[in-house]
Amino acid sequence: MNVTGGSSCSAWKVVAAAGAALSLAGCMMVGPDYVRPPAPAAEQWMETGDATISREHADYSGWWTLFGDPTLTSLVETAYRQNPSLQAAGARVLSAEANRGIAIGTLFPQLQEAAGGYSYNTASTNRANQRGSGFDRTFSDVNIGFNAGWELDFWGRFRRGIESADAQLLASVAAYDDALVSLVGEVALNYITLRTLEERLAVAHTNVEIQQSSYNIVSEKYRGGAVSKLDEEQAASLLEDTRSLIPGFEASIRQTQNNLCLLLGLPPSDLHDLLGDPRPIPSAPPQVAVGIPADLLRRRPDIQRAERLLAAQSALIGVAKTDLLPRLSLLGTVSVASKDFANLFDGDSIEAFGGPSFRWAILNYGRITNNVRVQDAEYQALISDYENTVLRAQSEVESALAGFLGARRQVDLLARSVDAARNAVTIADLQYREGAVDYTRVINTQQFLLTEQDKLVSTRGTVALDLTTLYRALGGGWELRAGKDFVPPETAKQMRERTNWGGRLSSEGQQKTPVSAAVGTESDRGWWRWRWWSPQW
Repeated sequence: MNVTGGSSCSAWKVVAAAGAALSLAGCMMVGPDYVRPPAPAAEQWMETGDATISREHADYSGWWTLFGDPTLTSLVETAYRQNPSLQAAGARVLSAEANRGIAIGTLFPQLQEAAGGYSYNTASTNRANQRGSGFDRTFSDVNIGFNAGWELDFWGRFRRGIESADAQLLASVAAYDDALVSLVGEVALNYITLRTLEERLAVAHTNVEIQQSSYNIVSEKYRGGAVSKLDEEQAASLLEDTRSLIPGFEASIRQTQNNLCLLLGLPPSDLHDLLGDPRPIPSAPPQVAVGIPADLLRRRPDIQRAERLLAAQSALIGVAKTDLLPRLSLLGTVSVASKDFANLFDGDSIEAFGGPSFRWAILNYGRITNNVRVQDAEYQALISDYENTVLRAQSEVESALAGFLGARRQVDLLARSVDAARNAVTIADLQYREGAVDYTRVINTQQFLLTEQDKLVSTRGTVALDLTTLYRALGGGWELRAGKDFVPPETAKQMRERTNWGGRLSSEGQQKTPVSAAVGTESDRGWWRWRWWSPQW
């Protein structure tokens, strides 16, 4: 729409015309009204026959605390405060909020500019009709004015744009939440991996001690002539083979610590101050509540993001369709002009014009129609993306459930195997000392004990890892941001020093961001589809 000024009478006529136009502007919304497509969600999880799994709804907002490990909780909180990738996602929320402000701004007079100029002119006396008395060959021209233009949102073009911006903003919030879910999960996975490696390293050291003791006995017997050199070499081979595991575990521990440093926003360093001494692998709770598959639709941020992108694209179909219709505008200007600056503000120096206009791309040669088709095809593709996201989410939960339950059953069996292997080592060692068996029996039992102990520790770690994967697949963890800012105070300070952000970087401003977008045009299903937006200064 274009709005103008002029003389007092003309201004009132323009205002009246604008009011009449605005009374009509809200009555049309071209394009489809978004309706969330049905999601391909199963009624129940397949892996719910186990007593460990409960179908009850649960609060996953602080699932990592269920492991009862204060070090893990501390690492999660540190990563939330310091992780650069998460902070980047938070800055993109602010970017999307600013883009929403741009979309809201299109509802108001799009052209609002003050203009002025001064020129000194010398005219040619040799041009036609330029000679004669009274001809002023040299003159000045001074003008100051205000121009305004306002394209009316008669077909809902700009309101559809706000609708799309609202959805894009909520999609950016969901992307932030998804990054937070992934961050918490990665911290827990690396922490559990670290504790598992520490226990595997301890198992290796313990077995080195056992095998060293056996080697000492064999070596003594060899020196006494009771056994052959073969026994001593076999004992040495097994001992060194077990020792060779230690450098590998130590290297893996360092690599895992480096991964944690990255997640915590730290350069590679010794994390002993944060990790403390080696601790047991975090234990899973006795029962895990998983709810039903439909719960994922409201809880998983990636599903919410896919759905909001779908809503944003639906609105863009409407934006594209408005190009098929005429654009109605109000145009106007008011100015003062004079050849002498002294007379510039006299009443006779006022110039003004204003009135309605329209533009209609009637010969678009298929460009506009095909752009509508492009937007519609993109919308259909996003429907498939949304459905695929829902299906993938359910698949991740089912796979994590299967892995968790299978590993838990393995732990029980391996624990009994380790007990039997430990007894076998004791018996074989005793029999060897008494000369009842050869050293091959001792080697076999010691090798088997090492293998079973390492498998038990690894599988206990797998139980915790699969449970972490399950909680992440269920969409828990993003609630950690509740009541907190998208960018930390230090970052907000840097941004304020560069740019005028108004009140948007305050805690209150950042908390209002998702709330304001959630009550946009899409949520208003009235006939007029109109609500009041204030310019986002």
